[in-house]
Amino acid sequence: MIDRRGVLRQAGLVAATGLAGGLAGGLGMGRALAAPVDPLAGVDPQLRAGAQIVLAMGAKLSPLTTARLPILREGGAAMAGPLRADVPVEERKVPVGPGIPDVTVYVINAGKRPGGGPRPAILHTHGGGFVAGTAKAERGYLQDFAHALDCVIVTVEYTLAPEARFTRSLDETYASLRWLHDQAEALGVDRARLAVMGESAGGGHAALLAIRARDRGEVPLVLQALTYPMLDDRTGSTVTPPPGVGHLGWDTQANRFGWASFLGAEPGSRQVPAAGVPARCARLGGLAPAFIAVGGIDLFVDEDITYARRLTDAGVPTELLVVPGAYHGFDRVVPDAAPSRHLIESRLAALRRAFAQG
Repeated sequence: MIDRRGVLRQAGLVAATGLAGGLAGGLGMGRALAAPVDPLAGVDPQLRAGAQIVLAMGAKLSPLTTARLPILREGGAAMAGPLRADVPVEERKVPVGPGIPDVTVYVINAGKRPGGGPRPAILHTHGGGFVAGTAKAERGYLQDFAHALDCVIVTVEYTLAPEARFTRSLDETYASLRWLHDQAEALGVDRARLAVMGESAGGGHAALLAIRARDRGEVPLVLQALTYPMLDDRTGSTVTPPPGVGHLGWDTQANRFGWASFLGAEPGSRQVPAAGVPARCARLGGLAPAFIAVGGIDLFVDEDITYARRLTDAGVPTELLVVPGAYHGFDRVVPDAAPSRHLIESRLAALRRAFAQG
């Protein structure tokens, strides 16, 4: 069971990471009242305590609108987790390009191993539906990753939507990836072992980075690690999810809002710029190998399965993990539950294999 203090702590983590930026999805916002759905139906029993947290937060944040973004953003930033003393973190500024200010990144665990060689590295992009979340709030979470993998991680404080469209944030994240590659020696990084990683909207950013890295041919990647990635603007707009999907953590109304803010166009419409949507990329061949994980009742389950299939069909080595009864952001809300541990350990194993092969 999770006590009251645990509930508040985990709720803060959800808001801080933005993995459930539209938490009101737990209340079925944006769905017809004539067809009420029990949001707990289909939830794995081991994840039900976390589902109650998501529902409680959703009651305060419904519906997701521009007016509510300051509340969501400030609440998340205020609840960032504590930092580890044994894994260093450094704030740096990275040049982006003409007309765009330098972007802030947090460099975690930089430097060569004592008495050893360079470390592998991850370029991380945080979640938050493209409209919320901060890299700063992710530092403690990523310190655990860096410690477990003995790697360097750079996480990017990209500009959120709707203040900026996808073109700016993608320029910022790609500039950070190039910087990581170019500064490899100074950071103690093996540039032959670079991966991109993200959760939710951060998974969408990571997928876009993998596409740009392939197209530019400047930074080779050994893996794109995508955790319940936000990949397709058509989900919840022109594509209706199955009845038991997408009621917890992020729902169709939140998805439409996030994509509209990110793209500057109506989701699902002909005006959508394909360059901002991984699922609209016509050619997936030649991309970095992929690890994709998603919950079985997550709003993104169908689009993530479809993307994994397309990658496989295009000859891209792809591992897909679908966790039964798991909702959006479940591993961050109830990290010690068995389904969460399964995702966490599977993702670490995929990264270890990629780094070993690299």
